[in-house]
Amino acid sequence: MRSKQVSRGVRGVAGLAAAFALLTATFSAAFFLTSFIFKIVGQYPSAYLSQIINSLLGIIFAGLVMLSVATFFRAEQTRVFDPIIKAMEKIASGDFNIRLDNTYTGRHPVGDLMESVNNMALELNQLENMRQEFISDVSHEIQSPLTSIRGFAQALKNDNLNTEERSHYLSIIEAESTRLSRITDDLLKLASLESEQVKFEPKPYRLDQQIRDLVLASEPQWLDKGIEMAVSLEEVYITADEDLLSQVWVNLIHNSIKFTPDGGRVSVDLHRHDGAIEFKIADTGIGISDKDQAHVFNRFYKADKSRKRSTGGSGLGLSIVQKIVEIHKGTISIESTLGAGTTFTVSLPLE
Repeated sequence: MRSKQVSRGVRGVAGLAAAFALLTATFSAAFFLTSFIFKIVGQYPSAYLSQIINSLLGIIFAGLVMLSVATFFRAEQTRVFDPIIKAMEKIASGDFNIRLDNTYTGRHPVGDLMESVNNMALELNQLENMRQEFISDVSHEIQSPLTSIRGFAQALKNDNLNTEERSHYLSIIEAESTRLSRITDDLLKLASLESEQVKFEPKPYRLDQQIRDLVLASEPQWLDKGIEMAVSLEEVYITADEDLLSQVWVNLIHNSIKFTPDGGRVSVDLHRHDGAIEFKIADTGIGISDKDQAHVFNRFYKADKSRKRSTGGSGLGLSIVQKIVEIHKGTISIESTLGAGTTFTVSLPLE
């Protein structure tokens, strides 16, 4: 605060000195000019009149100098800021491909401003690409079940269908309607999480008991495939939103069962680690390639499109999982090897 006051004081003194120097120079120029003119014409007015003439002429000179300086700075300002203003206008109209040629080196206010405009345009362009991609993905995901429903609904108009065929077509329509409903539900859920409009109600509860109950609830699925479930849960209390975290565990457990072949193994582990709570779920399933691992939390991303479609996934589950974990100030990571299995690790703060 004190340094700012000193800086303002220095600028004030410098301004006064510049104004005094300008007046001195212009009045001196006026004096020498009038003296030269009086000498040429051979007429010398009184000292009083001469002083008035010198003063008026000095003021005129000072005004002309200030006007010239102002005109110069205005032209320079226009030259410097015109590209920035035009770039901002293009960005406001939706053109995010604009880039300013920053010719300033080092730390320069105008150069920093140009760099900020370029960064803003780049980030807005990335957001626009993500929006377009999201709209395309949503349209594709919704169009697929709608096409199936429309096709089989038209087929039902055939009067020659027997009861078995009609029942089969109706089952497909029902399944596709359910998938469409799941996609819209997941979209609404993800939108509410991302806009932070979801109700967040943390409370203390037994995390190990919650996970144990969910593993038991999925027993028909893993028994049907003959999967061995290895569960090791340390008694852990956590303060969190129980309903939201339930969606995390259900998604991860069901995915592990879904992508593990018959007779495989799924292990669930919960313990304290380095001041945090660590949940691990590992399976001996189909695995995920290194390339796909970088995108598994992206909306609608499908590492195995044919398998995902057959299992009825919306491609939004892991995006929802990641967002819920982030709301709880935690992290989620993945390790996987094709043909050997996948491990998801969720780390949550104890407090």
